[in-house]
Amino acid sequence: MPTRRTLLALAAAAAATALSSPPALAVGSLVDMQVIDRSRSETLATWRFRGASYIAGRPGDRYAVRLTNRSSSRVLVVLSVDGVNAVSGETAATGQTGYVLAPWQSAEITGWRKSYSEAAAFYFTALPDSYAARTDRPDNVGVIGAAVFRERPAEPRGRWFEPAPPISRSERAGRGDHADRAQEPERRAAQGSAEKAARADGLAGGVAQPDALARGPAPSTMAPSPREERESFARERKLGTGHGEREHSPTTQTTFERATAQPAEIVQVRYDSHSNLVASGVIVRPRFPSPPQPFPGFAPDPL
Repeated sequence: MPTRRTLLALAAAAAATALSSPPALAVGSLVDMQVIDRSRSETLATWRFRGASYIAGRPGDRYAVRLTNRSSSRVLVVLSVDGVNAVSGETAATGQTGYVLAPWQSAEITGWRKSYSEAAAFYFTALPDSYAARTDRPDNVGVIGAAVFRERPAEPRGRWFEPAPPISRSERAGRGDHADRAQEPERRAAQGSAEKAARADGLAGGVAQPDALARGPAPSTMAPSPREERESFARERKLGTGHGEREHSPTTQTTFERATAQPAEIVQVRYDSHSNLVASGVIVRPRFPSPPQPFPGFAPDPL
């Protein structure tokens, strides 16, 4: 049974604006997730490949994860970067703490949460320098995920009802009144156990404790797919997310009761360098590249 928890709420909504780069694919239906290159103020373009969404990052560029609530109710988003909870730093599980978005709210998560006022900036970097690898958890580097929960509706208060007419003693006997009394100790014992468990499910350092029912499935023991084998050759050149400088990033606390133990939706986007995505077949080079231009524009930064 979901319990009420203390979670992080975004301090202010950041309205999504149209940017000059190609639009990124909206990868969620309840919550959209886009990746913003903060170094160039661009929304990173997204490629679809075999049912998954991919973006290409550049080493050293800072980025933010833009979350947009597309519903008329509050939602909780548990954000995972490289398999690590972006708020608590724990190995990510869906039952952990996250961000609460108001109806239709759009906001950008810019880094690993360090306190209610600061975050360590996300930036693309080589796998060995990633936060996950530096904390000995490199296996899930290269994916950003969001587990989305709907809010449990508030219980209505002050409802009027018409009491049922009294039942005679003979009717109570016929309806198994004695059996009900015999089962009463068992019901009280079960209720006491539930209340004791609820009291024990507290908070630690302002971060909600994980719900055992909401944990993700056990890691797969299946052999790697041919695609995974093809990608393994580029592991050392694979991009990850670093733990950058601390930035001002205010948040507040709020309460949120999940409607269900399992998320209503999980959205994810995978990322790597442009060259690795080309090598793995995600990005297809044009068959007939455009001819060189003598005056293509301004001077870009070197790679």
